[in-house]
Amino acid sequence: MIVVLAQPTAFAPLRAISRRAGLRCVPDRADQPRRLALVGALSPAAREELATALEGRPDVAEVIRDPGPAPLASRHFKPEPSVVEVGPLSIGGGAPVLAAGPCAVESREQLMAVAEAAARSGAGLLRGGAFKPRTSPYAFQGLGPEGLRLLAEARQRTGLPVATEVLAPEQVEMVAEVADLLQNGARNMQNYALLAAVGAAGRPVLLKRGLGATLDEWLLAAEYLVATGASGVVLCERGLRHFDPQTRNILDLAGAVAMKSLTHLPVIADPSHATGRRELVAPMALAALAAGLDGVIVEVHPDPDRALSDGPQSLDLAGLADLADRAAAMGVRFATPSLRPREATIDGWGR
Repeated sequence: MIVVLAQPTAFAPLRAISRRAGLRCVPDRADQPRRLALVGALSPAAREELATALEGRPDVAEVIRDPGPAPLASRHFKPEPSVVEVGPLSIGGGAPVLAAGPCAVESREQLMAVAEAAARSGAGLLRGGAFKPRTSPYAFQGLGPEGLRLLAEARQRTGLPVATEVLAPEQVEMVAEVADLLQNGARNMQNYALLAAVGAAGRPVLLKRGLGATLDEWLLAAEYLVATGASGVVLCERGLRHFDPQTRNILDLAGAVAMKSLTHLPVIADPSHATGRRELVAPMALAALAAGLDGVIVEVHPDPDRALSDGPQSLDLAGLADLADRAAAMGVRFATPSLRPREATIDGWGR
């Protein structure tokens, strides 16, 4: 349940009451809290008794008994959009963000070419896979730690914060030393041990929607991250599996827009994975921006036909520049980093 306070000083006594009931009490803000989420396992009867008791208190303005399956991520808890700070970049509640980069980091030459093109095109975030989850065991799995070192070097060169995927709990600490935004991929959206480990790192997280996940399932995955300590969560609609072979997936823009009414968390779109076809990426990215999403993330490669991963859905460098120009013609001004991001030594993993 969510408790709307009549006065901020009610936080301490209500926290004591929630603890006695075996619930965790989470304020919507550290200073001057206005709303409290009481979360935890409680029987329906006990929950009803507690809600009734709280409604009778003079320091409680309202009790929202059913805020949905994910109270911390819900609009009931935070009616205003949340802004997720990714190093010097702000995502949500303002200008949309353009994230761009290769599906997989293949080489220093490839990554630096894309990173510099992304910076020239007005991107605010560099994406690139150091570790890659691949359906085939024979497909390129990424460069691993060497890929992380290259991403750190690309950030130093361009000033763009970095997003990269974590595949397993034991990788979280290593990846968090370099990445400004930890990515929890579509195939791991309901890997609860990984969600808990990524959330516990206390860093911002990019959460991609699973290939067949409902909005509630996607939102509950985000709740895992928020509940375990993520400093912010950015939701990414990347397409749902469907029956038509003409596109890799189907971009659920209606679902992404609906999600923005359910959650205060930023929502962006990934038209590269959603379509699987280079010529469809820019039109669907522009559609996502026109629909009011908080940004787009696209795959870019200097020579997509020679890419080791997802070449058919990757823009080339000219295609990225064209996307930026078409967005500008629509009146879109992308968010960019306000300052240079935290520096990372290539050998010291960012410390």
